[in-house]
Amino acid sequence: MIDVQRLRVLRTVAEHGSFNQAAAALHLTPSAVSQHVAALERSLGAQVVARSTRGVTLTPAGRIMVGAAESVAAELAHAQQQVDQLGSGRTQITIATFTSGGRLLLPGALTRLATAHPDTVVHVREAEPEDSLPLVRQGAVDLALAYHFDGPLPGRLGPTPSLAWTALLEDPLHVVLPDAHPLADRESLDIAELAAEPWVLGCLKTEAYLRRYAERAGFDPDVRSTTTDYFFARSLVAAGLGISLIPSIAQTPQVAGVRTVPIVPPVPTRHIGVATILRRSLPQVMALIRALQQQAAALDETDPRPTTWPN
Repeated sequence: MIDVQRLRVLRTVAEHGSFNQAAAALHLTPSAVSQHVAALERSLGAQVVARSTRGVTLTPAGRIMVGAAESVAAELAHAQQQVDQLGSGRTQITIATFTSGGRLLLPGALTRLATAHPDTVVHVREAEPEDSLPLVRQGAVDLALAYHFDGPLPGRLGPTPSLAWTALLEDPLHVVLPDAHPLADRESLDIAELAAEPWVLGCLKTEAYLRRYAERAGFDPDVRSTTTDYFFARSLVAAGLGISLIPSIAQTPQVAGVRTVPIVPPVPTRHIGVATILRRSLPQVMALIRALQQQAAALDETDPRPTTWPN
């Protein structure tokens, strides 16, 4: 019989990459973590981690067991949710979302959900994809409104690809410049034309993305200012501190004194979607996904996002 607690320990080791960090997260000693893993290996008759001076990595058997650990954790969380609902008679769902996507897509989708399922209790947690997707995998939230740039989902960088992804929206990034900038009147810009510009960025992940695109264009961007808020970044652009790279859906609310110019292909783009666990979801969760799809489709049809804000 496989011990559920040992699976939980292994999953935490996989998440942190070391016994010491896993021990701190679990409030155990490193020795206790090592003993749990060793006991799991004895019960399986197979090695689940490879130990080295740089930490630990999962073996093929370990990856299988971490996948099982995630499934067990998700199912236990789902069972707890169902038990909690027995007393209240109302279904509760929890959504994790990044800020700009939640602000644009969630209100209308939640209104649609309330019409179809008026007794559903909804909880919303703000979280970036690197935090929200693991929460889905663990069963701590029912779905995550998230995004990724080029490459795989952040949640798929772990040991097992245990997420289902429903694409919603392509969100191209545009250059934001001060109104008085010599390039502000252009219909589009090649990113190579911006090699000498100082940059103001509203997201660390956007900085990493910019650097990849800049490397392809043959320059190293001069990042002068960084924030965690796109509105603040645009305000700094308006103040003349530099130019920025901002996703389309983060262009509101308005900031006076800036202009947005598209980038010529290949266009840097955020891919926005919904992540759920790979198992049967609640009807209310599926209804919310459909509502988000409808909201995204309506946004594509109207596309109210302006490229120029008046002074």
